[in-house]
Amino acid sequence: MVAEPGSADVTVVGGGIAGMVVARRLAMAGRAVTLIEASDHLGGTVARHTVGGIDLDAGAESFATRGGTVADLAAELGLGDDIVTPTAGGAWLQPAVGPAVPLPATNVLGIPGTPLAADVIAVIGQRAALRAELDAIIPSLWARKSLTLGALVRRRMGSGVLEKLVAPVVHGVHSMHPDEMQLDRAAPGLRAALAREGSLAAAVRFMRDAAPAGSAVAGIRGGIHRLATELGADLETYGVQVQLGHRVSPADLKGVVIMAAPVDPSAGRRIVLATLVVDSPELDAAPRGTGLLVADGATATSARALTHATAKWDWLRERAGGRHVLRLSYDVEPEALHTTARLDACALLGVQLDDSSVIDFARVEWLRPAASGPHPVGDGIVIVGETVAGSGLAGVIRQAEVVAHELLEA
Repeated sequence: MVAEPGSADVTVVGGGIAGMVVARRLAMAGRAVTLIEASDHLGGTVARHTVGGIDLDAGAESFATRGGTVADLAAELGLGDDIVTPTAGGAWLQPAVGPAVPLPATNVLGIPGTPLAADVIAVIGQRAALRAELDAIIPSLWARKSLTLGALVRRRMGSGVLEKLVAPVVHGVHSMHPDEMQLDRAAPGLRAALAREGSLAAAVRFMRDAAPAGSAVAGIRGGIHRLATELGADLETYGVQVQLGHRVSPADLKGVVIMAAPVDPSAGRRIVLATLVVDSPELDAAPRGTGLLVADGATATSARALTHATAKWDWLRERAGGRHVLRLSYDVEPEALHTTARLDACALLGVQLDDSSVIDFARVEWLRPAASGPHPVGDGIVIVGETVAGSGLAGVIRQAEVVAHELLEA
């Protein structure tokens, strides 16, 4: 819905998921809300594109289930019955040297719950596993001084676990190194579990045992982009005045201002996503499970991660009709992305894919915004979204809901 500018209790700048969530919640409570979005569509990186005649997510294709934040919102939007979990294939890891191996079964963001387990040694080697086992005798009080996930893992389990196991997983999930991630943002509850259990490995086992049964991630039948579609419909229902294709100016900022867009759109990390729809009977067996994360320094590929989407989601495999959907992400876009993505898929999956195997190809580019400190409620400007909540739908939606609640309380 496109509306003329008007008076507002609240002005939301940015129509990504965070902006839509906070605008919806405030409008449901009776506030007059105007939402201004510079592009021609709502949803931001939660978007849809069509590749090989299949509607696919152009951004996130799963969400963390912890806390139930995303699932609760999906249920409110009428999507509760369409929440699905991945297949049991599990993810693999492409080490810097050697063949791909399955990720260890018991881990949190790659941090092993049993450092001397055979599947951990297969990734990091016996020497690094023995160093990680020293975690059991290091006092847990050190965690109070840790600012980043990387600092904690390096201190307690050593650089082998950090660089060979945790860094590829964190980069695949958050597109950054663990040294760049605040501990409590990367793994909520880990600090408290460490203080309670006395070692990092025991904390991981505690968190895994305490987690609800089922997968740590989930998706939505038809694609995560359905969240944006349903949120947009609710904005119209609750009377939010949406202005698309509008560059905000000082005159637009009325009432409480919520910044749901990066202050500097050019600052951040660029991520390129290559999507291939291929015809390859060899992939029917899902040779690398649901996909692979790639360790830094791996020479066989320039991709940072590969998702075998049709092996991961039953609903997508049914819609693909025998074809396979592969998603490869890159920090630095290679020349001839189409060809490089195909060759990288061959190397990572251990199959041959010639040009005739590729039915369709698509390229999407996203910018992960640089981190920013939040403005407290009451100062007239509040920041929501990835700049303060980090990457991941669960964190973004949770922070937007908290901000909406605080504004209503204020």
